[in-house]
Amino acid sequence: MNVAHERAATQGATPAHKHRTSRTMVLAAALGNGLEFFDFTVYSFFSALIGQLFFPAHDAFSSLMISLATFGVGFVVRPLGGVVIGAYADRAGRKPALILTVLLMALGTGLIGLAPTYAQIGLAAPALIVLGRLLQGFSAGGEVGAATTLLMEAGREGRRGLLVSWQMASQGGAALAGALIALLLSKSLSHEQLIAWGWRVPFLIGLAIGPLGFFLRARLDDTLPAQAHAEVQAAPVRRKLPLRLIVAGTMLVIGGTGTMYTIVFFLPAFLALTLHMPGAAASASGCAAGLVLLVGSPFAGKLADRLPRRKSLLAAGSVVSLALLFPAFAAIAARPAVGTVLVVVIVLIGLMTLTSPAGFLMILEALRPEVRATSLGIIYAVGVTLFGGFAQLAVGALWRATGSFYAPAWYVMGCGIVSLVGLALFQEKASG
Repeated sequence: MNVAHERAATQGATPAHKHRTSRTMVLAAALGNGLEFFDFTVYSFFSALIGQLFFPAHDAFSSLMISLATFGVGFVVRPLGGVVIGAYADRAGRKPALILTVLLMALGTGLIGLAPTYAQIGLAAPALIVLGRLLQGFSAGGEVGAATTLLMEAGREGRRGLLVSWQMASQGGAALAGALIALLLSKSLSHEQLIAWGWRVPFLIGLAIGPLGFFLRARLDDTLPAQAHAEVQAAPVRRKLPLRLIVAGTMLVIGGTGTMYTIVFFLPAFLALTLHMPGAAASASGCAAGLVLLVGSPFAGKLADRLPRRKSLLAAGSVVSLALLFPAFAAIAARPAVGTVLVVVIVLIGLMTLTSPAGFLMILEALRPEVRATSLGIIYAVGVTLFGGFAQLAVGALWRATGSFYAPAWYVMGCGIVSLVGLALFQEKASG
């Protein structure tokens, strides 16, 4: 691949061509991350059915737990994907790495959607589901680093925050679409139809996105600077990794990760268990969070572009969010209604959305181009694996140990404090 040639072609493009390329780049880059959250949402929604069909056990609860554990396998391999695919993106270019991730993700999704059940092929059935989750997790680990790096590098000064924000917006849009499709299938099909074929529909939709993602990403111009390409060829990426920035950056993303996975994906089930709230709270809160991310992220990205320094916004957002945590749970305890949960989700996810583009942009600008995709891949994958993928287990263990209704708030509070420490340690690079 001739990186310098591709960059020269991009620099010589007309303004109209650049505008079209920018829109194509946003769609192509955001597609893979969106597909990951789409799969996350529909797997969570149909985890009980998947457990019944692929992980038969002596009772339904055991099948569900095995199904959820298999889903967690995808998180475990994320850091490996962040390192391997991130290093590939820094060495060969962002474009080939993104083509690889979307193909792996589509393959993993297709394996889950097309896998024969345990009743049909025995132990090979759960093995296919595990393999599908491994492929999804590995590709997702490298996806965020490569795609967000490409968006940031493609933007000029004053527009990078907006471009980066579409990664978060894609997560919201995909989660919203996944929740709505799963809800539509559950309402329109009988239980027998869902078991027979209905649960497969969202995964087959995800599989169909693969060829579209390949087509769009194959047409992208690469953004890896020629000088960075030459430097990374001269020495392995691992020798150049900025460990201090990686540690501080990982701590920084923990706050948003803890908020997202606890408040959106775990809180409804926790409220159903403790306050016996209806299942409608799960679908309603998921849709509300997805909508906030989808609509709010571009505005937050524009705000990040206007700020010469991002630390002040990140600090203010974190402090306000932490200050509202316990009052929010007290409000739910006092009035356990779907409307109260929606307000809490919208406020807390709204604050997270406000600061996320600024946080990603600050991290990306502080990293050298020759290690940017690898470093961000490690930061995001480790943060999400440890504090997102295991959030449900951690909050559940905390609740069992203390019996406190505020266990989720304590977990999010802990993540937020770690994030504030990471922010204090992070060395921000002046923009402009």
